[in-house]
Amino acid sequence: MKLADLSTPAFLEDPYPLYKTLREQAPFVRVAPNALMTGRYGIVDALLQNRSMGKSYLESVRVRYGDDGPNMPLFQGVGRMFLMLNPPAHTRVRALMMKAFNARQVETMRELALATAHELVDGLAPRKQADLVAEFAFPLPLLIICRMLDIPVEEATALGDTVGKVAKVFDPAPMNAEALAQTSAAYDELAQYFGQTTEARRMRPGSDLISMLLRVEEAGDTLTHDEIVSNVILLFIAGHETTSNMIGNALIALHRNPQQLDLLKRHPEKMPNAVLECTRYDGSVQMTMRTAMEDVEIDGEIVQRGTMVFLMLGAANRDPARFDEPDRLDLDRQQGRPQTFGAGIHHCLGYRLALIELESALGALLERLPNLRLPDLDRLSWNQRGNLRGVSALIAAW
Repeated sequence: MKLADLSTPAFLEDPYPLYKTLREQAPFVRVAPNALMTGRYGIVDALLQNRSMGKSYLESVRVRYGDDGPNMPLFQGVGRMFLMLNPPAHTRVRALMMKAFNARQVETMRELALATAHELVDGLAPRKQADLVAEFAFPLPLLIICRMLDIPVEEATALGDTVGKVAKVFDPAPMNAEALAQTSAAYDELAQYFGQTTEARRMRPGSDLISMLLRVEEAGDTLTHDEIVSNVILLFIAGHETTSNMIGNALIALHRNPQQLDLLKRHPEKMPNAVLECTRYDGSVQMTMRTAMEDVEIDGEIVQRGTMVFLMLGAANRDPARFDEPDRLDLDRQQGRPQTFGAGIHHCLGYRLALIELESALGALLERLPNLRLPDLDRLSWNQRGNLRGVSALIAAW
């Protein structure tokens, strides 16, 4: 098995057969001279919780793009995102980010999420047919994150398109020269936009999330301009791309399992568990990476210091050693958390908001469009990303 296997047409259409092979082949499979891959839930969970497994983002860039890769502004910018840092730098930046993020009182966003979902359905309902990706799943989290950042709604779609291009930077397989150039240009555009926005908020602060990032401090320490810009871009990607793709994946999973969809319609109180099960069954985020900062023993295997490990979250979520009948969607499943939001010190900062958005999105559609169907379920076009799984369009009728 090699990293290129994660970019084949067959894998991008349906990664789960390859994940099955990965789990059955060995606890760890070597995919490069200094890189391993694992898809077993127990190993993934243990490594995510292990403080000896850290981030070596720029080294992973060097492995995939050569010695000049880490010097590119794209990778330098991504390397400042707290998601890519190790303690103590990670501890410092995440603590400051959490102060700002928690100050928003995320649970109060439920009302905004519900209102936004119903507003979008208002525009869809009279037409009897729509592309739910372009007209619902894409704009819903985008509108919410724009309102959190106090970004003009009329600029949301253009920003969302640009963010979509940058998201390829998180794929495990290396981009070709053309894709790398497009991704770099998109990141430069976002960095310039949010750099100017940050300076404007510095001059005239408000109650938005960017203003809060400028204000937060811990024992006199504050975030730098570049840290704010990089991490606002991260929040924009995480708050938009992952959720919009997950809305589509959940709708597809439910409509491919009509008995489960009918169960949810009859028992809407099952929605929180249904959302968790959908994120397990076919999550939008499929993998993450860690590097052994020292020799680590796990499941009788030694991961040598300096070795990068690709942790395949999508494979772990279908591990039969952890989940009974893992290839079956079961909205009543009570077998613990999926790995979709990670674990340990890098557990997703915005997971509560993501769940609120997913519950609001599915709830609004089921309530307002109870006869919704997906006529093209056998002709879906997946988005050709190895990590951020989703469809490029989802035609619905009602």
